[in-house]
Amino acid sequence: MQVPLYSHSLRSRNVIKSICVFCGSAAGNDPVYGNVAAELGRMLARKRIRLVYGGGNVGTMGILAESTMREGGEVIGIIPVRLHEMVEHLDLSELLIVPDMHRRKALMQEKSDAFIALPGGIGTMEELFEVWAWRYIGYHGKPVGLLNVHGFYDELLGFLDSMCTRGFLRREILDDLVVSDDPGILLEAIVTKPSADLASLLKTHERLRKE
Repeated sequence: MQVPLYSHSLRSRNVIKSICVFCGSAAGNDPVYGNVAAELGRMLARKRIRLVYGGGNVGTMGILAESTMREGGEVIGIIPVRLHEMVEHLDLSELLIVPDMHRRKALMQEKSDAFIALPGGIGTMEELFEVWAWRYIGYHGKPVGLLNVHGFYDELLGFLDSMCTRGFLRREILDDLVVSDDPGILLEAIVTKPSADLASLLKTHERLRKE
C-alpha cells in the first residue's frame, strides 16, 4: 500500500523556537539586502525566536545579528576556529567555537527548528542545499525557506524548475521549499508549516520504482 506523502501522524505543527539563518559575509551592492536582513532580525526578536547563525560581524550576517540583539532577541553564533581567528565579533548571547565547517553545520542543524537562506555567496548556497538535501533524505523534518529579496533567487528557482522538468528533481521536493520576498510572510509560512517527513518518503518511492 502506498503511504500518503502527508499522513495524519505527520501533520503536527513544528514548534519553532530557533531559526538558523544562512547569509553573507558581504552586504551586496544594494542596500535592500542589509535592510531586509535587519528587518528579519527585528521580527525574530519580537516573535521570541532564537537566531542561530554563522557568528560573523560583517555583511548581512553582522547586520542580522546586531539587529536581533538590539531588539532584545537571543542570538547564537557558531563559528569554526579558522574563521574565529580572522574576524571581530559582536556581543552575542552565545558564541560557540567549533573545530571545522562540518561541525559548524551539524551544530546549526542540531540547535535549529527551521532554516532560512538570505541572499549570499557560495557558502550560503552550500549550507542551504545541505540542509534541504537532509530534509529530502529524511535526516530531519525541519522547514527550509528562501527569502527571495529583490528577486535574488529567481534564476536559481528557474534552474530548479528545469531540474524538475528534466526529471532530476521531484516536483514535491521543490514545492516543499518555502519561498517569499517578504520576511513576515516567510516567517509565518515557516512557523505554520506542518511537520512532515516528506523527503524520506519520496526517497523510498524512488527506490521502489527501480523494481
